[in-house]
Formats: sequence, structure tokens, C-alpha cells
Amino acid sequence: MNNTKEVGIREIPKLDKWLVLSLQHLCAMFGATILVPYLVGLSPAVALVSSGLGTLAYLLITRGQVPAYLGSSFAFIAPIIAATAIGGPEGAMVGSFVAGLLYGLVALFIKKSGVNWLMNILPPIVVGPVIMVIGLGLAGVAIDMAMNVPGTGEYNGTLFTVALVTLAITVIASMFFKGFFGLIPILIGIVGGYTFAYIQGIVDMTPISEAAWIAMPDFIVPFVTYTPSLSWEILLIMVPIAVVTISEHIGDQMVLSKVVGKNFIKKPGLHRSILGDGVATMISSFIGGPPNTTYGENIGVIALTRVYSVFVIGGAAVMAVMFGFVGKIAALISTIPTAVMGGVSILLFGIIASSGLRMLIDNKIDFGKKRNLIISSVILVIGIGGAFIQVSDNIQIAGMALATIIGIVLNLVLPGREKVDMNAMFAEELEEERNEKSAA
Repeated sequence: MNNTKEVGIREIPKLDKWLVLSLQHLCAMFGATILVPYLVGLSPAVALVSSGLGTLAYLLITRGQVPAYLGSSFAFIAPIIAATAIGGPEGAMVGSFVAGLLYGLVALFIKKSGVNWLMNILPPIVVGPVIMVIGLGLAGVAIDMAMNVPGTGEYNGTLFTVALVTLAITVIASMFFKGFFGLIPILIGIVGGYTFAYIQGIVDMTPISEAAWIAMPDFIVPFVTYTPSLSWEILLIMVPIAVVTISEHIGDQMVLSKVVGKNFIKKPGLHRSILGDGVATMISSFIGGPPNTTYGENIGVIALTRVYSVFVIGGAAVMAVMFGFVGKIAALISTIPTAVMGGVSILLFGIIASSGLRMLIDNKIDFGKKRNLIISSVILVIGIGGAFIQVSDNIQIAGMALATIIGIVLNLVLPGREKVDMNAMFAEELEEERNEKSAA
């Protein structure tokens, strides 16, 4: 691996370069981060603020050693929608907070007992299909947004045309754009689709002209805007999803370790990065934003540019917080037609599902083995099919959470389970560390 770095982890670029590099990270995460709150009925401005604050907290907890940006988590889209239907957005925030607490408990246990136990209950044969469930389970949402009039379910040809044009622009940007523009195909797709929708006369620009430049986001704060209360139904919907996002987090840390050439699982340790992720989610729940997670889009930026500086990541976080207080930006986001977001979602949700498939391929999962075939098949059908267990009149374990739990159980009870060797996974980094010590 080529370890030549343009900017090291602790290096501070010159101010002009610093601003451009941070803006690049902001653009890379912007489209996906505002899409999640848009889909679940939360404030995109609050999501920007919470992603910035969460990233800064993450950098502090990991001691400025892991250059990762945290944005809105797609895994929580369906659970937030379900929790909001039961207890409103306030109930969803309580569920998010408790999910963040689970991160903390897992981090504490990892610190005491090591990381191999977690890798053994969440191997790729479980995590891969669960990630596929996240994407495919949202496919219906994307198509409904793309084809139908919001709130009515009635088909509209103009809206579907806007969605398809948006999708086409996003695909073209992903395939053919290079350099900086190649890093932001989602944002380009939204801008292009928005422009086409405006030409079609389905964009109302009034909210933008009426909005102030500086405005307070619509924060949802416990004991200020509402009195929090626990609902077992909401907790059973949201908290198990933390198992899914923790497994995603582990995958991101492994990829980032390979990109940077440092074993972040070992130093600063997986317990610190998971704790940082959990704290970011709790911060978000305190102000009314969606749960946060480390972003693969920003890891891609780091890999392409070889700019590993945590100060660049921190700069993007500060920019995100500032953008959240710009009223014109919040109003602009609110005018984006649902069809535009639907067109982007078709690709994004498909990419999520394909990422799960890629995990299975990268880890050379053998589907000639009945064990692997059974685990993946059961997870996919239960997760996508809408199966649920009715615990009581008001409590059920459904969809992604149920599929994850059953997948973990099957992995533990079926014969032929192979243990994960963390040293083997990071043999290259361990050898580099030994060489560095010998040279010193």
C-alpha cells in the first residue's frame, strides 16, 4: 500500500487549502445527511447541526486520531418513521438516545473484554444480508416518492419524469465526472433534478424569499420543548438497530484503517470509536436530529485525496453547524420536490443493498455451504417481507431488528461457525508497526 500522505492525521493545512478541503467533505456528506431527515419528517437544518456537533465529539473522544465524519444514518429511517407514528418525533428522539446508550455499553464491554467476541457474533454472513435489508426494505419508500403525489398515493407522470431525470443526472455524475465533482454525485443530482423540477413548474420559491438569512433551526429539546417518556414499543423498534449500525461502524473502521495505513481497531481502539459514535447519536437526539454514523462517502474522499487531517474533518463539522443556522439554506431544502429526493433515493437505497452484497463478496462468503445459505436467506426474507413478533398489544419486534436478532441466533447455533482472527485481518498494519519500531 502506498503510504505517501499529502496531509497527515495531525497536520494543519494552510488556511485557504484547509477551507477548500473541508468544504469538499461537507459537499460529500451533504446530500445524504439532509435526505434522511427529509424522509422521516425531521429538520434538515438540525441534522446539519447535529452531524457537525457529533463529528466534533467523535474527534475528541478518539483523541484526534481517527479522521472520520459522522452524518445521518440510513439504517434508522424505517424505525424513526415507525416510532414517530407511535410517539411523535419526541418519542423517536428518546429511542435514539437509548440506542446511543447501547453504544456506550458495548464500548465499555469491548474495553474490558476485547473485540473478538463482537466480531464473532456479527460476522459478514450476518452483517451483509442485514445491510441489504436496510436498502431493499426502503425500496418502496423511494418508488412512492418518485411516482406518487405526496400524501395521496396517486400516480403523477410529471413527478415520475422529474424523478427519472434526477436519477439519470446522479448516475451520469457518478460514472463520468472526475475530481471534486466526482465526489459529490448525490448533491449534483439533487441540484440538477431541482432545476428540472423548477422548469416543470412544480417548485414553490416563496419560502426562500420569506426566510431570514440567520434563523434558529427547529430544535426538539427534552424538558424544553417536550417532556420525555419511555415507551417499550418505541425502544424495541429503535434500540436493536444499534446492533446493525455498530456492525456498519466496524466495517467503516476497517476500511479507514486500510486507507490510512493505521490499525484504528487497536489504536485508539474500537471502544473509543464506538463510544464516539454513540455520543454523537445522543447529542443528535438531544436537539432533534437523526442518529449519526460514520460516512463511507467521506472515507472515499480521504482515500482519493490522501488528506488524512482530523483538522480538515473538524473544519467540515464546523461548517455544517454554521450552515444549519442559515435560514435561506433550510428554506431552500424545504422546497425540494419529493420526486427529486425519490429519484436520488432509488440509487442511494440500491447502493446500500449492493454494499451488503459487496461485503459478502469481499469476505469470500461461500454460498455452497448450507449454513451461509440458510442464514442469509432467512435474514433477507424476514427483513424485507415485513415479519414481526407481537410481544403485546402495543409492542412488536419487526423488520430489520427481527431479522438481525434471528441472524445472530442462527450464526451462534448452526454448526460450522468460524472464529474471526483480528490479527490476520490487520496483518499488513501489524507488520508496518513492527518495521517502524525496528527503524526507531
